Amino acid sequence: MQQKSTLPTAEVTVLPIRTAVSGRGEDRQPVQQVSPPTKGAEDVETYQADRALHAMLARLSGGISPAALLLAYTDWLSHLASSPQRRIEIAQEALIDTKRFLEAAQRFFLPDQGPWSLIEPQPQDKRFGRPEWKQPPFNLMAQAFLLGEQWWHNATTGVRGVAKQNEAIVEFSIRQMLDVMSPSNFAATNPEVLRRTFESGGDNFVRGWRNFCSDWIRLASAGLDVNSGPVTTGDFVVGETVATSRGKVVFRNELIELIQYTPTTDKVHPEPVLIVPAWIMKYYILDLSPQNSLVKYLTGEGFTVFMISWRNPDAADREIAFDDYRKLGVEAALDTIGSIVPGRQVHALGYCLGGTLLSIAAATMARDGGDRLKSISLLAAQTDFTEAGELTLFINESQVAFLEDMMWERGVLDTTQMAGAFQLLRSNDLIWSRLTRDYLMGERAAPSDLMAWNADATRLPYRMHSEYLRKLFLNNDLAGGRYLVEGRPISLSDIHTPMFVVGTLRDHVAPWKSVYKIHYQVDADVTFLLTSGGHNAGIVAPPGEPGHTYRIKTEVAHATYTGPDEWLNTVPSVEGSWWPEWTKWLAAQSGEPSAPPRMGTEADESANLADAPGDYVRH
Repeated sequence: MQQKSTLPTAEVTVLPIRTAVSGRGEDRQPVQQVSPPTKGAEDVETYQADRALHAMLARLSGGISPAALLLAYTDWLSHLASSPQRRIEIAQEALIDTKRFLEAAQRFFLPDQGPWSLIEPQPQDKRFGRPEWKQPPFNLMAQAFLLGEQWWHNATTGVRGVAKQNEAIVEFSIRQMLDVMSPSNFAATNPEVLRRTFESGGDNFVRGWRNFCSDWIRLASAGLDVNSGPVTTGDFVVGETVATSRGKVVFRNELIELIQYTPTTDKVHPEPVLIVPAWIMKYYILDLSPQNSLVKYLTGEGFTVFMISWRNPDAADREIAFDDYRKLGVEAALDTIGSIVPGRQVHALGYCLGGTLLSIAAATMARDGGDRLKSISLLAAQTDFTEAGELTLFINESQVAFLEDMMWERGVLDTTQMAGAFQLLRSNDLIWSRLTRDYLMGERAAPSDLMAWNADATRLPYRMHSEYLRKLFLNNDLAGGRYLVEGRPISLSDIHTPMFVVGTLRDHVAPWKSVYKIHYQVDADVTFLLTSGGHNAGIVAPPGEPGHTYRIKTEVAHATYTGPDEWLNTVPSVEGSWWPEWTKWLAAQSGEPSAPPRMGTEADESANLADAPGDYVRH
């Protein structure tokens, strides 16, 4: 049996999932069919002392390159130092804000004055949303803090000559430090905590201390026990309460299990649906509880559904390449589907990084004359990374080299680094509000299947993640027509297959305007749908669940380009889930329903494989 990663994998921010079985399952061998080393790839034996030092620093800095931060601050400070007029403006703003605040404080109790007379929280800022924050002195403290945030934003932006990315890094890092000092984070300055303390006689602090000790013990035990698996608490169990759609694993290789789901209708459309999820997450984000399972919804609408379940890599898999995910993932899945339903084209769906991989696979097939895809659907997936949101703050040469050295020591990008990066993008919601709730209020958030799935984290192989960062994020080779597959470039413009592309309005991982760029990259009819919500909650939007809206419009190939802002202003909003809109589009691309296909291959090669959800998802 392979050696397991010795890194702690505990995640204390959300409720983890426990698996229905324990252990690693059957013995396996590492992936052997890996791609040859990429031209120009660094030899892992080179500069070992430097790499070891960087890996040690990464453990202290949370994976953030100190050199990248230093370069950004040097750029900002040096240009600010040579801009005396800009410095005078910043100083004047501080004096004006101080004067306005003192005057507002004096008038606070007058009849014509109310809360938020100086500055109001942004709509997405929930820290000061409770009525208690409208009362003195807490309202004044909140306004003073918000004025300080605004001043620092103005001070770190708009300095002539500073590189755009360096400016963004400085502004982001200052914002993170200010978030720590928010009055909502401290018991003495948070009226909600003070009220709860008065009502409970301080019992909230007792419960908060218990929560803290429980989290600390869990984190420490995970670090000490290298064989520890997911925490066995909570109401969500893979295969029992989540990932419960009936089906069978019909194919397995070193990297994937392919699940075929049992039909739930007498007749199905002849073209099956292949779902390619991201491997930075477990696949069952699309098969959560029965009431919000996209798989269950699709089978109920008369589609034969196949799902790729990626194996969670460990240190022994460090040399798995990005292209191995295409060959051993998408290509292998299509080959298996072709043996089950021969001669039929496939509706392919890719989510997040799985959508990026699917677009690469589709462009490769188009280049080589393949026609296996009937349609392509992309959910919150980017194919151009020039405007990939705040994630790009962590992507420059210094940061990528630092991450490579960190992964070189471990063989994988660990779950803690990945989770930490995503949490920083929404630190108010995912870090500080949780700490306040858990430790000061003495509460725990009600568990949900989405929170539990989010805690069931995965790892990324060293080589694959390095290629992903360099080729896609750093160099943007895919959008530039420089991405090589099997030694030859591919182009998204070779794709002529009808596409259904979904963006989410509040996406911090794949901003919808970045997703929208697919319009001028492919030569195909594109139906673009923009749904409310974020990267996960916007996609998991079942019919009947309140609060969902979307906009949708189809642009035929060679149509005049419409920019994203104009598109948003002209396309009307519709209430409800986007799922029925997508299945209606799929049905229009499909043939007449007929009897369901057999389960598995004719040779019964899958007879000894597991039932859904399979084995890979449990590790």
